[in-house]
Amino acid sequence: MTTATKVEGRVLRPSEIKPHERGGGARTIPLVTRAVGSTSLLNGITEFGPEAAIPLHTHNCEESVLVLEGDAIAELDGVQHRMSANDTTWVPANVPHRFINASSTGKLRIFWTYASVDATRTIVATGDTRSIDSERI
Repeated sequence: MTTATKVEGRVLRPSEIKPHERGGGARTIPLVTRAVGSTSLLNGITEFGPEAAIPLHTHNCEESVLVLEGDAIAELDGVQHRMSANDTTWVPANVPHRFINASSTGKLRIFWTYASVDATRTIVATGDTRSIDSERI
């Protein structure tokens, strides 16, 4: 007889999760990951200091990003778009993109979701590819 493992929902509190420092003034707080039982998506929050940016990169799946706080520049496939609170992107797989804090004084906070628990990030400049889910601390 096989016993099924019950997976229960979770409440995740960003204030209780140690952030992953991404360099350049950005840090990520992973939320929904394999570690909490997810089998189909990943999400989290990335915070940017004034004028901070993450490098141009691609993913192997779709991504959506919602601006929670601040003013952003979303560079999608070479085109820059200004964004503010509640503006949302949809980025298809393999499209080069990045986010930049457009403010020289305030912070930027974004909420991201990947359409796959197996999402990867490839840095355009180096070709380095890593699993998003492996970036938790």
